[in-house]
Amino acid sequence: MEADDILKVVQLWAKEFHDLAANPDLRYIQIFENKGEVMGCSNPHPHGQIWALNDVPTALEKETERQKAYFEAHGRSLLSDYLALELTQRVDVPAADAAVGSRSPRIVVENEHFVALVPFWAVWPFETMVVSRRQVQYVTQFNEAEQAALADILRRLTIRYDNLFQTSFPYSAGMHQAPVNDGPHPEWHWHMHFYPPLLRSATVKKFMVGYEMLAGPQRDITAEWAAARLQALAEVHYKQA
Repeated sequence: MEADDILKVVQLWAKEFHDLAANPDLRYIQIFENKGEVMGCSNPHPHGQIWALNDVPTALEKETERQKAYFEAHGRSLLSDYLALELTQRVDVPAADAAVGSRSPRIVVENEHFVALVPFWAVWPFETMVVSRRQVQYVTQFNEAEQAALADILRRLTIRYDNLFQTSFPYSAGMHQAPVNDGPHPEWHWHMHFYPPLLRSATVKKFMVGYEMLAGPQRDITAEWAAARLQALAEVHYKQA
């Protein structure tokens, strides 16, 4: 999809979120997309869903608690400070890429309003997180320029995914936003997670078994190595057979 087409999806996300949030019985709205038969989807093509809930899911409760504690201690959002840290950790690139200058070892792509990076705590091999440079709580708060920039960053990131193993790259992706109808959440900072399952090729999937299921996930590769692989890919989509 071209950026203009993705922009229509972004605008639809905002509209649906706005309309659902008007229901006072709802507490959380989860916007997400599944892509790929390997993900076990009943529909193998990319498809978006929105689940509107009357309580806050466990993962979002944890994120709310951590962000609130940080905001109360520092007066700034946790992800604002984390993003600033990533943006300042620049490293020189190889001579062949001298035109790029320097870049963060974990940032994949960025534009004026958004940054896509491999977080240092990532569990999936090529997991990424898209973070808005401006702190907002909801997708409805992005202005027109930010909506267009989000469409741009999503296109550039997903093209890199497809180019990585020359395949239509599977993933589950979704936004994390503040709860709704729950009072103000000045601590919350909008972000979007991408959880892709492929490990070493288009046919090798990461499975969580044994220790990972019973104790805790382990990384198969470093965040820096994963980001470097994605950084090096062209922004021109590979030619599908």
